[in-house]
Amino acid sequence: MPKRKGGESVKSSDYNIEKALIENIVELQKVHANLAEKFDSLAKQISRLLELFESTAKSYSQNSVSANGDKDFIEKIDKLLEQNKTLAKGLSIVEERTRNEESSEDFGEHHENNFKPSSSGRPLPRV
Repeated sequence: MPKRKGGESVKSSDYNIEKALIENIVELQKVHANLAEKFDSLAKQISRLLELFESTAKSYSQNSVSANGDKDFIEKIDKLLEQNKTLAKGLSIVEERTRNEESSEDFGEHHENNFKPSSSGRPLPRV
């Protein structure tokens, strides 16, 4: 059996490398699961924020729509609502991709991240 400088056999070294790789992959999966949970939490928080904006806009529009300044304010809030919806959709897509990536990884396979942004999405509106 071939020996290395330190007297350690090649077979033992390969075993140690495989063991380290498996441990690293397991830790990476734990990080992916944690990241998915945090994306879930973030998506829920954005949804609550969106609901708050919607209820505020409705309440404000019902109470006072008299001056032009009010109309401008309502238009700005509507733009913010649209931006928040776009952000929420984007986060849910990122979360879905993360979960799909996590579930498709194998222990013995090295997987390069070939992220390509979707060209079907439209840019965010400017305020």
